[in-house]
Amino acid sequence: MRYLPLTPEDRKSMLQTIGAKSVDDFYSDVPEAARLGGKIEGLPDHQGELAVERHMAALAGKNRTASEGRFFVGCGAYKHHVPASVDHIIQRSEFLTTYTPYQPEIAQGTLQTLFEFQSQVAALTAMEVANASMYDGSTACAEAALMACRATRRKQVVLSGGLHPHYAAATRTVCEAQGIKVIQLPPAVDDELALKDAVTGDTACVIGQSPNVFGTVTDLSPVSEAAHAEGALLVSVFTEAISLGLVTPPGEMGADIAVGEGQSIGNALNFGGPYVGLFACTQKLMRQMPGRLCGETVDAEGNRGFVLTLSTREQHIRRDKATSNICTNAGLCTLAFTAHMTLLGDKGLAQLATLNHEAACDLADALAEIDGVEILTPRFFNEFAFRTPMDAEAVLAQLDELGVIGGVRASRLLPGKKMDDVIICAATECTTPEDIAAYAEALTEVL
Repeated sequence: MRYLPLTPEDRKSMLQTIGAKSVDDFYSDVPEAARLGGKIEGLPDHQGELAVERHMAALAGKNRTASEGRFFVGCGAYKHHVPASVDHIIQRSEFLTTYTPYQPEIAQGTLQTLFEFQSQVAALTAMEVANASMYDGSTACAEAALMACRATRRKQVVLSGGLHPHYAAATRTVCEAQGIKVIQLPPAVDDELALKDAVTGDTACVIGQSPNVFGTVTDLSPVSEAAHAEGALLVSVFTEAISLGLVTPPGEMGADIAVGEGQSIGNALNFGGPYVGLFACTQKLMRQMPGRLCGETVDAEGNRGFVLTLSTREQHIRRDKATSNICTNAGLCTLAFTAHMTLLGDKGLAQLATLNHEAACDLADALAEIDGVEILTPRFFNEFAFRTPMDAEAVLAQLDELGVIGGVRASRLLPGKKMDDVIICAATECTTPEDIAAYAEALTEVL
């Protein structure tokens, strides 16, 4: 935004025009108790543009990138190699936008890329239909819960103790605002199958995650059977899309809705965003799906074309008829996802997933040799939890001083849950044998 300074005379003239004595008159409807009595402590007075730029640059200089150390952080955001060709493709002038087309049939290129994205997500999750797309994995999870309640006409949702806490929080916030009861199972490294016993005749859906937040891979087929026996739905969540190149996809486990985070494919860490939520379901539930759906057709001359087949967000239809208020399709991130997936193909994705799993196995073996370390995750893809004999926060701080970014402490995600000594770490195709050796050496020194 351009900076347009006003003189005192300008302000006086503007106030006279609108009939106000001072700027304070604008806030006359705000209760006195809600107003500030003076300056905000710690916030500096106004500064010149150059001073502000220097200050912001100094703040930015405190950031550390994943390339600045041995990096083992996961928990929903993973360091993967993104080919340079992906960045080249999405920076083409016709693609470099997140614009949502309101005259969709004119934007054939945009519709085609979204159609390809949907096709890839459906194949990746082994589901029948995928939308185009959601904000991120956590909001996709929340939308899935709302969708299940609409489809079953029930108002109870059960969350696994292994569901990522951010996903659980987003789901709980959205559901409780609409009078939906949310039952959260206690945190546990390996409890996805406990969802079976939590299903009742009032349950709209059970939400399980595999691999879960602790990295545990679980066959959710028994949960699906238990849910369907009670007329409920299974929502299968994933935070690591690369895992679907190796583990059983949600559709083959009987999931009715599959949601997750697509950041791992084509999208860098980006200091936390933007990311892209993946959302797929069975064809039976398609009309309850939030967001948008692009379809393939032919025009009057028989040429292949694309159309916006389903538009159930409130910007297209009346608010009371909408299934979602999400107002973007994260188009640039979906394009990056599609470009990377196209370059990988089925074989490439399977090979990439294998590299991830092998790196994680090597890391687990190395850490398990250290006295006092206990690997907690029984079955994992590229992420696992382990217990240390010291406070996890202190361990990670000391590792950081030794040049190793060792993971995420579980207590940060689950405060007050008696997990102060648990660390969750991840390894990907970017993790080298030298990185693993450095981690093991540093952790041995710390402990």
